[in-house]
Amino acid sequence: MRKGWSIGAGVLLVVLGAVWTTQGLGYLAGSFMTGQQLWTAIGLVCAVCGVALLVSGLRRK
Repeated sequence: MRKGWSIGAGVLLVVLGAVWTTQGLGYLAGSFMTGQQLWTAIGLVCAVCGVALLVSGLRRK
């Protein structure tokens, strides 16, 4: 059961991190986050944490 939660949370964090990073870089417009360097950094940290959760979830037996 815990493996599924890790994988699900990892996917969610990677998707959110990708959206926030693209908004922070200015590629995805229409938000107060567009063009803000802070959201680029937050998105990258979020995506890296998501990848770590995915790897740990996939390695669990």
